[in-house]
Amino acid sequence: MTGIIISDNTQHLAIPALPEFLRSDLTQCANLPSLPSAAVRVLEVAGHPDATLNDYAHAIEQDPALTLRLISLANSAFYARHHTETHSCLEATSRLGLDATLAAVMSFSLWRGCRSNDQLQRIWGRSFVAALAARYLAEQLCPAQASFVFTAALLQDIGMLALLAVYPADAHELYNSAPVNHLQISQGEHMRFGCDHPSVGGWLAARWGVPVSLAQVISDSHGELTSQDETDLFCVRLSGMIADAWLSTNPSQSLSVLMRRLNPIVTTPSISLRDLLNSVQRQLPPLADLFDLTAPSAYDNEALIIQAQQLLFQQTLSLNARLDAQQHEIDDLQQRQTELEERSRRDILTGLSNRAWLEEQLHERFEYCKTHGYTMSVVFIDLDHFKKLNDRFGHQTGDRVLERFGQVLSSLVREGDLAGRYGGEEFLIILPNESATGAQRFAKRIAKRLSETPMETVDGQALYVSVSIGIACLSDGGFGNGRELIDAADQSMYFIKRTGRGGISMYGH
Repeated sequence: MTGIIISDNTQHLAIPALPEFLRSDLTQCANLPSLPSAAVRVLEVAGHPDATLNDYAHAIEQDPALTLRLISLANSAFYARHHTETHSCLEATSRLGLDATLAAVMSFSLWRGCRSNDQLQRIWGRSFVAALAARYLAEQLCPAQASFVFTAALLQDIGMLALLAVYPADAHELYNSAPVNHLQISQGEHMRFGCDHPSVGGWLAARWGVPVSLAQVISDSHGELTSQDETDLFCVRLSGMIADAWLSTNPSQSLSVLMRRLNPIVTTPSISLRDLLNSVQRQLPPLADLFDLTAPSAYDNEALIIQAQQLLFQQTLSLNARLDAQQHEIDDLQQRQTELEERSRRDILTGLSNRAWLEEQLHERFEYCKTHGYTMSVVFIDLDHFKKLNDRFGHQTGDRVLERFGQVLSSLVREGDLAGRYGGEEFLIILPNESATGAQRFAKRIAKRLSETPMETVDGQALYVSVSIGIACLSDGGFGNGRELIDAADQSMYFIKRTGRGGISMYGH
C-alpha cells in the first residue's frame, strides 16, 4: 500500500457532492464511526514512505487485544494455508499484507460493541461474504490487487453504519423493511437521505484519511456491472451481488438472476461460480468465529448451482418467448404503421401519390436541386373532355378511366420519378434531374400509349382519351419554390387547352 497521510481526502473523490444537510449532520454527529487509536497509529506510520513492517507491527502492538486478533486472523484457514503458525504481530502483518492489515484493524475496532445488534450482524455478515468472494475473484482476475479488493469489499457498507448513527430511526426502518438486494436499498436511501450508503462510505473512508483509490472503490461499489469496469472495481461490485444472493431468502432464484446479468459480460473462463461459492463457504465459518459473528447459513452449493441453472434456463425460455411475442407485435405495428403511412400518401382511386405527398416531395426535391445545382422537371397533365365523358357515360365509367390512366402512368415512370393525382382529372409527375427535352420525350410516350390503349370499353366500343400536357423545368426560369414550378407547368398545360387540346407545351420554349 502506498503511504497514507492522516488528512481529509473527501475533496479528491470523484463522486457527486453529498447533500449539504447530510454532510453537515455527518460532520456534527458525535456517534459517527471513527478510527480507533491503533488504526490512527497505523495510518501515521503509513504516512512515512520509508516505513517498515516492523514499524506497522510496533504501532499495532500498543493494543494487545488487537494484536491477538490480528495473529488469530493470520493463523486462520483463510490466510494460513501451508504456512507455519505465526506468533508475533510482525509475522501476522507480513502474512496479511498492509491492505488486509489495515482492513482488519479498522473492522475489528468498528465491530466492537455491535455483536448483540441483529441489524449490524446482517451488515457485517454481508461484508464478510462479499470480502471472501471478492478475494477469490481478484485471485483469478487481478492477483496483485487481491488484498486491496478484499479490503474494499469488506468496507463497502461502512456508509450504513454512518447513516445508522446519524439517522437511527429512518435508517433502522429502511434496513429492516428493505430487501437484501443493496441496489434496491440504495434507491430507498436516495429517497430518504438524498444519497446512498456507498457514497457516504466513500466519504467517511476518505475523511479517515485512507487512500483515495480505496475510498473511491467503496463509493462506486454498488454500481451496475459493465464490461468497461476496472478489474478491481468489477470484483468488488460482483462480490456484493454474490453476497446479496447468498443471504437472500431464495438464493437459487437470486443466483439465476445474477447469472443472467453476467452472461453479456466477458470476464474470463477461469471464474467458476461453483468454486467461488465453495471457497466462501469453506472460509466463512473461521472468519465469522474470529469476529464473533453469527455465520450465515451454509448451502449445498452443488444443488444450489443446479437449481439456479435450471431456473435460468426456464427464465431464458420464458424470456425468449416473451421477446418473440413482443417482436411479432412490434413487427405487426411497424407493418401497420407502414401501411397507414403508405395509405396516407396514396390516392385511393388511382393508386398514385396524392396531392399532399406530391407537394411535400416537390418542396424537398426542389430545395435539394437548388442547393446542389441539379435540375428537375414537372409534367402537368389534364384529361381532355373529362366532364363530358362523365356526363355521357356516368361517374363510374369516369372513375374506371382515371384508374386505368393511373396504371398507364405507373407503367411509364422510372425509379426515382413520382407520379400522382393532383386533383380531379389532373395529374402531376416529378422528374428529378431531367431537362425539359427529356420531360418532353416522356410526355410523348404518354400520348402515344394513350393513342394505342383504350381506357375503357363502353357498349362494346373502345374508349380512348387524349391529354393536354404542360412541362416546366427548373433550369428554364427563376423559380423561387416548387409551387411556382407547378404554376408554370399548369400555365403551359392551359395553353394547350386553349389551342385545341391533345398536345404538349414546354414553359419558356
